[in-house]
Amino acid sequence: MEIKSISAFITGGASGIGAATARFLLSKGAHVTVMDANSERLSAVLAEFGERANGFAGDVTNPGDVNSALEAATTWPLPLRVAINCAGIGHADRILQKDGSPHSLETFERVIRVNLIGTFNVLRLSSGVISRMPVLEGGERGVIINTASIAAFDGQIGQAAYASSKGAVVSLTLPAARDLAGVGIRVACIAPGIIDTPLLGQLPGEVRDRLAREVPFPKRLGLPEDYAVVAEMIIRSSYINGEVIRVDGALRMSPK
Repeated sequence: MEIKSISAFITGGASGIGAATARFLLSKGAHVTVMDANSERLSAVLAEFGERANGFAGDVTNPGDVNSALEAATTWPLPLRVAINCAGIGHADRILQKDGSPHSLETFERVIRVNLIGTFNVLRLSSGVISRMPVLEGGERGVIINTASIAAFDGQIGQAAYASSKGAVVSLTLPAARDLAGVGIRVACIAPGIIDTPLLGQLPGEVRDRLAREVPFPKRLGLPEDYAVVAEMIIRSSYINGEVIRVDGALRMSPK
């Protein structure tokens, strides 16, 4: 699939890996629609992205919002063939706190709702739109890329909610690819390691340095662009399907 001949829909596209991926695909000639819950950040990146990008401020767990964003994504002259799920939230809490109080059920539900249900909501609705696109050579219509985390495999202390949500996204990959094979839509998943996003930028410098030293090679934090180039590879490579790709510099997380 040639990137210059497609349009892409990216959630969480106003910052971090979502914005980096949108920026990267635009540089390759694609048209892009970004969706984000933060309207101020969204306005800022759209001003940067230029005339081949549009956006919609909304909630990935809300079917109406996602459908409206997808409607905006189909206004481009190029067919919508790519949907990339980058929207997500994090949370850290032990199942049993030091004072004996249990993990908040409401917080656990919220993380699952945004990271898993939001991902599935976009997957199910975007697949319907992509399935109506003209068939390419080989029978392909498009690809959906979901975002997990190495926490899905190496969840740390305090990551019960986050690791559960991302582990479920990993498990979703293969059945989704099998479900959508009949309409020519591939499904893949990227599991990033420690990526230097604005959220990570809030940590003290010494903590960031320690995290970088734990990566076997290269000895640095991951960059949002490291995610973007893997997304490009998945889009271009029609035989990548049902696969989860770790992007982590061979890092395996310690318990804490």
